[in-house]
Amino acid sequence: MSGSAGAGVDVRGTVAAGFEPVRDAFIRNFEHRGERGAAVTVYRDGRKVVDLWAGTRDVDGAEPWAVDTVQIVRSAGKGIAAAVPLLLHQRGQVDLDAPVGTYWPEFKTAGKERVLVRHLLAHRAGVPALDRPLTPQEAADGISGPAAVAAQCPQWEPGTAHGYHAQTYSWLVGELVRRVTGRTVGRWVAEEIARPLGLDFWFGLPAEEAHRVGRIGPVEPPALQDNGGALRLRPKRSVTEAYRDPESLTRRAFGAIDPLPDENDPAYRAAELPASNGIATARALARCYAAMIGPVDGHRLFAPATLTLARTEESAGPDRVLVVNTRFGLGYMLHGPAAPLLAPGSFGHPGRGGSLGFADPESGIALGYVTNGLQKGVTADPRAQALVRAVRSAL
Repeated sequence: MSGSAGAGVDVRGTVAAGFEPVRDAFIRNFEHRGERGAAVTVYRDGRKVVDLWAGTRDVDGAEPWAVDTVQIVRSAGKGIAAAVPLLLHQRGQVDLDAPVGTYWPEFKTAGKERVLVRHLLAHRAGVPALDRPLTPQEAADGISGPAAVAAQCPQWEPGTAHGYHAQTYSWLVGELVRRVTGRTVGRWVAEEIARPLGLDFWFGLPAEEAHRVGRIGPVEPPALQDNGGALRLRPKRSVTEAYRDPESLTRRAFGAIDPLPDENDPAYRAAELPASNGIATARALARCYAAMIGPVDGHRLFAPATLTLARTEESAGPDRVLVVNTRFGLGYMLHGPAAPLLAPGSFGHPGRGGSLGFADPESGIALGYVTNGLQKGVTADPRAQALVRAVRSAL
């Protein structure tokens, strides 16, 4: 299909027979859920079955979203970054049960001597916040971030609890990869994942691709939101208070870069911050996750044992940063109330404000969703959830 569908929503792309509910949900996101510009792609058993885009390229513009439009996907990029240490483990280059200091000696300070590689991936390292936040320039320079987390005293005894490392994940995983491989995480992804699979995905946007990136920005969801029958709940008071309190671990974790960078600044897009500034198409997210669970055009990323590691629960229960119960495997959020995915065996990662990438090995489904309109919420965006429900109904 291509062209108009729905009341004034010009949807482009294709849908395989049986997956029409995904197109219908995508249209309703524009009609009822405040969508401005977005794309969704679904793979099943290594084959693309949904590939749709609509709306405007810029959240505040009129130019149409194009077939090759890319967007910052925020923390949805964490799932691609997490694949790197898992693949290094698969190749025998990283021991997940080794202390991080084995590869990064400067990290063995201030009570972090027994932080294991698996602790970094499962948000158990205890360093989600910094005593002194970094400026946007420091965050992007490739030196200040790793030095800051290496010197930081942990907020809890590493390995004994978990809390979402919202920003510091960039420097923890990025520096580990650099110490092991001699390459930045952005270069490693480009050479070992994106190029073989043909993905439009970057940590560190090349200048020659800059013209494809749409502007992102906050949007208010409609007051009366059609959630497809799902009950819309207000955040718990404790969660609201945690985000408001400047001294809370929640605020400090999300505020590890201060002031917050301008995400539409070309300099920010060109930096390598795998926790927050991955740039992608929905197609790239879905295709990458499809290759994690099976072959895609002859390429497969994860061996069965590595796939098991990605989605075996490492952290569960109260999250000291997000102040709700969360579940993590090694680098991936797992299906649960805080991050509903397709089914109990699903694994992936949302991006704050909307974007989502995940895979479900049992059904063979991999999904990527990107948007330029960032709504409030960290892990369960109503638009993404509507698409997930539609996929479930199509199976």
